[in-house]
Order: sequence, then C-alpha cells, then structure tokens
Amino acid sequence: MKLQFKHQGFQLEAVASVVDLFEGQPKRDALRYLLDTGRSAYNDESDLIMDAYRNNPIEVEESSILERVQAHQIQYGIRPSKKLATSRVDGRLSYNFSIEMETGTGKTYTYIRTLMELNKRYGWSKFIIVVPSVAIREGVLKSFQMMADHFKEEYGKQPRYFVYDSSRLGDLETFATTSDIRVMIINSQAFNARGKDARRIHMEQESFRFRKPIDVIASMNPILIIDEPQSVEGKKTKDSLTKFKPLFTLRYSATHKEAYDMVYRLDALDAYQQRLVKKIAVKAIEQKGRTGTDGYLYLQELVLQKTGKPKARIEFEYRSQTGIRRKTKLVEEGFDLYAESGELPAYRGWTLSHFDARDGANTIQIGPERKLAVGQVIGESNEEDLRKLQIRETIKTHLKKEESLFLRGIKVLSLFFIDEVAKYKRYDEAGQALNGEYAEIFEREYDTQVAAYLKQHPDGKYADYLRGNLEANRVHAGYFSVDKNKKTNTMQLVNSKVKGKEGNSNDKDAYDLIMRDKERLLSFDESVRFLFSHSALKEGWDNPNVFQICTLRHSGSDIAKRQSIGRGMRLAVDQKGIRQDKELLGEEVHAINHLTVIANESYESFTKSLQSEMKEVLKGRPHQVDKTFFRHIILTNEAGDKIESTEDLATQIYNSLIREGYVSVEGQLTAAFYQAVEKDQLVLPEEVSAFGSQIVEQLVRGKPYPIENANQSLVFSDEINQKNLHKREFLALWERINKKTSYRVSFDEEELIQKCIEAIDQELSVSQLRYQVREGQLERIEKESLDFKEGKNSIKDSYIKPSDVQISYDLLGQIADKTQLTRKAVAHILYGIRSEKFDLFKCNPEEFISNVSKLIQQEMASRIVEGISYDVLERSYDHTIFTDNPATAQRDDPFVLDSEKDIYHYTKVDSKTEKDFHEALETHEDVVVYSKLPSGFYISTPLGKYNPDWAIAFKEGDIKHVYFVAETKGSMNSLDLKAKEKAKITCAKAHFKALGEAGHLDKAAVYDVVESYESLLQLLK
Repeated sequence: MKLQFKHQGFQLEAVASVVDLFEGQPKRDALRYLLDTGRSAYNDESDLIMDAYRNNPIEVEESSILERVQAHQIQYGIRPSKKLATSRVDGRLSYNFSIEMETGTGKTYTYIRTLMELNKRYGWSKFIIVVPSVAIREGVLKSFQMMADHFKEEYGKQPRYFVYDSSRLGDLETFATTSDIRVMIINSQAFNARGKDARRIHMEQESFRFRKPIDVIASMNPILIIDEPQSVEGKKTKDSLTKFKPLFTLRYSATHKEAYDMVYRLDALDAYQQRLVKKIAVKAIEQKGRTGTDGYLYLQELVLQKTGKPKARIEFEYRSQTGIRRKTKLVEEGFDLYAESGELPAYRGWTLSHFDARDGANTIQIGPERKLAVGQVIGESNEEDLRKLQIRETIKTHLKKEESLFLRGIKVLSLFFIDEVAKYKRYDEAGQALNGEYAEIFEREYDTQVAAYLKQHPDGKYADYLRGNLEANRVHAGYFSVDKNKKTNTMQLVNSKVKGKEGNSNDKDAYDLIMRDKERLLSFDESVRFLFSHSALKEGWDNPNVFQICTLRHSGSDIAKRQSIGRGMRLAVDQKGIRQDKELLGEEVHAINHLTVIANESYESFTKSLQSEMKEVLKGRPHQVDKTFFRHIILTNEAGDKIESTEDLATQIYNSLIREGYVSVEGQLTAAFYQAVEKDQLVLPEEVSAFGSQIVEQLVRGKPYPIENANQSLVFSDEINQKNLHKREFLALWERINKKTSYRVSFDEEELIQKCIEAIDQELSVSQLRYQVREGQLERIEKESLDFKEGKNSIKDSYIKPSDVQISYDLLGQIADKTQLTRKAVAHILYGIRSEKFDLFKCNPEEFISNVSKLIQQEMASRIVEGISYDVLERSYDHTIFTDNPATAQRDDPFVLDSEKDIYHYTKVDSKTEKDFHEALETHEDVVVYSKLPSGFYISTPLGKYNPDWAIAFKEGDIKHVYFVAETKGSMNSLDLKAKEKAKITCAKAHFKALGEAGHLDKAAVYDVVESYESLLQLLK
C-alpha cells in the first residue's frame, strides 16, 4: 500500500500565504562561499578551504512584506500586524511568521511543500526543521519518505534530508557543501540538553576539525521551520535558536502560545466546516452513584424499532449455580430484574419501564421513580468495572465501524490512552513480559464480542476476516515513552504478543510498525488494530484510520482532551492509500469519517471541558447573534464591491436569519444554518445576496465546536423501504437515469488566446522592484554580534532600473508550466498584448509571470464548462448504491424525517428548503414514489462529482408518466449561486441532454433546478 497525495486547495493556500510574501525576490541559485573546514587534529594550521552554499539574502523591502502580511491577515480574519516581528542578524533583518493549521489537516505536507516552492520560486535551498520530540521527529521523517515520489513528480526533484546527530557530523558537512535542496531535522534537545552531552552543537568538536557545528549551520543563512513551537520554544530555546541566524522563521501549529505575524489560519471550526477532519462523537461511561444496595445495572443502549416501543440492552447480575455473575440482555418494558436475577434481594422492586428515546432523553425508569440514562451505571461498581465497560464499548464500536468500512477497503484502528504502563505490561521475577490488567481485560472482552458478532453474522467476507484475525493477543500493541524494564532512557515500544507461540516480540518491530511503517499498520495484512499508549503520543503522531479513542485515565490527566482527540482527526484512507475526503465522498464524508471518544465521564462534563479548551483556541469568535450583530460591518464580495451594514440593514439580515430558521430565539446558529452552508443554499436578503460568504464567515465565528452524543439512539437513514424500491414507477424512473457518462472538454484555442490577450491588456498590473539602503552607526560591540542603530531619515527607497535585471528567465516555459498551455499558445498570447504591458516584465519578472499566469487560468476556467459534452457509456449504476450507503443520524435530528413515499424509511435533508420540498412530496397525491439520491449516484464534471438531490415518479393523470430529477435551491437568483455550483448544474444539464439524445430519456423525463414543489409543478405544466 502507498499513501496517495493530491492538490488540496487549503494546503496550497497555506503554501502561497508564505511564498507570496517575497514576491519580487529574484530567483538565484544558492550563493557560493568559502567554508573553513577547520584545523587538523595534529596541528593548528587550517587544512583547506572548501566550496559551500548559503541562502541568498532577502532583497524585497520590509514595507512590501508587511503589506502582503496584512493582506493575508485580512483575508483569513486575523488582526493585522502594525509592524513586523523582526530581529537583526549580522546587519540584516530576520523575519518571523506563524501558520495555524488544525490537527489532522496535513501541516507537515504543507511546510514540506512550502520549502519546495520557496526553492522553485527564489532558489533558497537550506532548511532546518526543529521538532520537540522523538514522536514528531519520526512522523516528519516518515512524511519525507512517503512524499518523495509525489514531490519528485511535482517539482522534478526531491529534498535531501537527515537528522542532526553530533556523532555524525559528516552529514552536516554535506549539508553545507552541496547546492541542491537540503533539509536538516533537529530535536530541540540537541541544543538544550543537560549533563555531559550538554549543547555539543555549540562546542568545538575534535571530530569536526575543532569547529562548532552551530557556526557551520549559521553560515548558511538557513530558513527555520519550527514544528509545534508551543512545545519547543521555552526561554532557553528561543535564545538558542537565534544562534542559527535564520533568514526567516516559520512556525506551524494548531495551538500557538505566541503568534508572530500570522499569515494563515485554518482553525478547528474552519477545518470542521470544510469537512477536512473527522466528526467527533462522545460515548460516555458514567457512574451514576451508589444506591445503598448491592444492585448493579448498566444501560448500554436503547434500540429503536420501526414499529412498537424501544427496547433496552442492559447488563445486570444474576444468581447462577456457580455464584453471582453478570450478563447482557435486550429487554422490553416491564422487565422484572428481581425475578430475572434469581430473586436477588438488591433488585426487589426494580421493574423497568418508560423506555424514553424521544428528544434525546435516552432513559429508562427503574421502579417507581429512579431513572438511568444510556451510558450510566449504578450499584457497587468500582474503577475496574468502569474500565471494563470502556474497553467493551470501544471494541463494540470498533467492530460496528469495521463492519461498515471493511468492504470499502478501509482498515479501522482504535487507540487507548492509559494512566500507567504497568496496567498494560508487567514483568515476572524472571523478567519475562506479561499482560497487565488492561491487556487481560481487553483480550477477554475481544473474544466475547467477536464470538457474539460471529454468532449473529456467521457468513460474509467480514466474518471471514474476523476469523482469520481471531486471536486476541495478535490484534493489540503498545507504545510508551519509557519501558522501565529496559535500562535506557530512549523511546521504547511494547508489542503485546506475549501469550502466543511467538513469545516476547521484538520491541523494535513494534516501534517500527506504529512510528515508522504507517502503510503496514493501515493494511489488512497486519493483524494489529488496537493501540495502547501513555503520554508519548500526545502530539506529533497520528494515524488517519484511528476511529475510536478510549481514555482509560483519570479525568484530571495532564494531557488535554484536544491533544488526545487530535491523534484521530485526520481523514481516513483506503487500502490504495486514497484519502476519503469530500471530493471523493461528497455529503457522505462525515458518515465515513466519524471519530468516537469513549470517555470515563458524562457527555456533558466531557463536552464542557473540550469546549472550554476550544474556546481558548477560538478566541475572537462572537458567541451570540442578535439585531446588533451586523451593525457597521464592512462586507466585501469576490468582485471587490463593498457595502457598510447600516442599522436598518443589520436588522433586516437578522430578521431573515430568524425567518429561515438559521438562528434560534436565543441567538444561536441552528443545524439548519450549517446544513444550508454545506449545501451552498443559504437564503439572504437580496441587498446582501452577493456578500454571502462574508456573512457566513462572520456568523460561524460564534459556533461552539459540534460534538455528537454517541449515547443517543441512532436510526439508519439508509433503511430501505422494499415496497417502494420495487414499484414499477420507480423501476421505470431508474431505468431512464442510471446510465453513466464521460465528459469531453473542447474550446477554440484561437478564441482563448484572444480572450487572454484582452484580459491581460485590461487587468495586468506589476509593481516595480525596489531596494532599500539603510544607514546606521555602531552603538556597541557584543561578544557575537555588532549592534547598529538607525537614525532619522536613514532608510532610502530606490527603484531598480529594468536594465539592472541581469537574471535569465524561461518566460514561455514558466507560464506554460503554470497554465498547462503549450509554449506556442503562450507565445501567441504574449505577442498579442500591448507593448507597454509586455514591458512590465522588465520591471518585475517574477510578478509578471505570476500575474499573467493567473489571468490566463481565469480565462481557461470560464471556457471549460462552455465547451463540455457527454458521451453515454455502456456501464450503469445498479441498486447497490441504495443499499451500500452506511449513513446514520441522531434520531432527534430535525433533518431526519419519517417518509412513506421515499425508497428509504427515513429521509435525511440538508436545509429548510429541502425539508419543505420533502413535506410537499409526501402530501401531494400526484407523487407515487421518490428518492433522495444517495451520494453514490453522481455525474462526473471537471469541477468534481455532482450529486443531484431528488428523483421523482408521478402517477398517471394530468401529469402522465413524468419522471423528474431535481436540484432544490432556496433561491433561483443567479447571483446567489456560486460560480462552481452554477458550472456543475450546467454540466448536469449536458449529461441529461446526452441521455436524451441517446434515446434513454423521453419527454416524460426532465432535469432542472427548482425553488419549491410549486415551481416544479410550473415546469411540468
């Protein structure tokens, strides 16, 4: 298996937010200089001088960088910097920039791509990555290894990288004396260590010809990248980092303690709203309290029935021939615990009643008045009982998730955080490793749950897979910071294969599996699916296929909830290494990517604590929407138009939000709002319809991070209504629309060239290169630097004359590379533009190439959809797209609706518009059967997959045999539809036109976009 990497817009934006800061910087190869190789071990004379290479200095002026920093900050809702956070290094400025990216969104990929782009654009080639821990270092190394081919394909070369080791300074020599792109990865401990190895990087090393490694590093003007700076930069580390004399420093984290000129932000809410990370649900295991008796009762779940009252799955004690034991049973109301337990006195009067699954209550009543909620346990339960229940629920949740994803080729992993290593692994007197308490519980519960599953589902590929991985001691492994049985302080890892024939496993094998061999861990060929860890994995390590996280530790743990959850937030990958993202799955992305936390506290307590942590991260987001919310806000749309929201307009916007059900009377954003945003169906007053994205951005800053209650009763929104599925009207509809197509794009190259010429002549602007001359006087001489002070009027700006630009550029090649046009087509475009526009190239070649390329790309995008056509293929969709949809939803979700005419028993809608449309379909007698089309039914377009909303079959009558495919939108005003959305609709119309021309559709089958059922009837008539 090999993980696949592709262009993701948000990552490319993060790269551009850094790289574009230096636009206008000339591209130069690494600057050659002479490196003193030191003196011989046998004499004090210098042996020789060697060629070495350093990064060229920044030539773009500080004011230009500040302007671009401020522009990025405004774009991403960050308070603009008044001045840049700089330091002076050898008479030049060293800059500092911060990039915030939520855990799981690929910050390592982003900063590696950033350094590749900095090399491509400006020629900088010396980079240092500073990491705080071994776990993060191993993750970074693995990323370089996995991404090597990807970047080779993208850039025609790949970075050479190594880990700094004071005992292998030859690597540092190579780092300095080669001109290609080089990356050094270094642990912060390497320059902050104590004891006999203290700070060897700052000492003259005999093995390094009596040179200080830090001097060689600093001579290269490296670009510094700090991974998780909040864990790296203590006071001493900050001081030590100045010795690297960086050209500039980039800091990447999801939780900056101190942000320096932040230029990009993708925080937790942004990542969730864009569906770049998993959705979080909490399954709480909570002790309700002692009852004063020996009675024990655990309410595991309430099970909803299509007809009749819910049932409850409970665990209780009973009298057996061998003593008091516990068992789990699915029971109905009226269940008498006293009688069923063998008349245990503790259960006298414990008759179960009032199974309440409505409105999220999820409770049962015990006797006359006591209530118990799902996930709660009452009676004489101890710490071991709670941990046992947590492990059991983790395994059950794991098996349920694994069953749903197995046929999709997605391996499921679960991660346990524990409080003591000894509870997972212990040693006997002979030093042999044995299972600890948690490992013993896990193996017993795993055997029980797998046996129960196979008894209910004995057939099928997943059942065969479980049987092939049945041995409980083969499916779990552990990773801890220190294995106390080993006389070492290095990171150790424990694999639990201690009971099988293999005996004790090799620690290094397990270490490699979890830390270095992610592909093998993600493969079905590897039996390990459950991981145990202490604090060693609190940050820096993650795995995309962690779907369950169980916290077997006290709630007062020093590991923050957000850190623990972050280990499983990345979107999953399948056996081909393909990420299961929104582009691939559409609306189904969170049905697949769903992280369940099995917590040792109540849902309310866990959520409150996590929300508190999120609140610190999301400072600045408003918390309530009222009539004053939009007063005096400047809104700007994509065209650059601006409007100030007056008091009257603010009230109008607020009233519209209330009317559409987007804001509750308490001022909180509702599920309807987020559903409308995700479907791009937000309805706003006409006066501000063109400013929808800015209004959404303002509103979402007030939303608490959404966390589902996994103890809530679930319904399966894919539960098929077999009667409707096999109605002749639906079968006839399906036969007309199930054909697959492929698209072709063609456009007139001459027309494109002419449009590009017109766009460049009208819109191209390029700033002229400038440089600064700074004058100052020497104030004092420090041990390692000179301190200059600038006086008044000491900074002079000068423009570079076009004749001064001496660097050669492959103008045609670079524009062709950015636009994917031929060199010939680019030549025709440049030849056709006005001479004064072409002369701008001499003023600023880099910016000219960049801006011309962007204008060409814009013209190309607008012509793609206009030139699209579809060909009908021999292949068709079959009925499995209706039955393979694994989507589930909370029963109390207002957008999960009971249905009689849908081919599903429940219809999951995404907005108030769809909710109203569904109601009309259910109530109008002309409708025989319909389907809310699953995401598996889609039309391929150049802009991604397109999934229409509805397929409807009408009965005979005034409207005869009409089969309609509809897309519902809250507004048909073309200004309200985003360009990408309009383009996909245009493609869909071309698709259905092709079906008609091929004879698969007739006049009785129609596709269009409608606002409501009434507008649909108008189209039909």
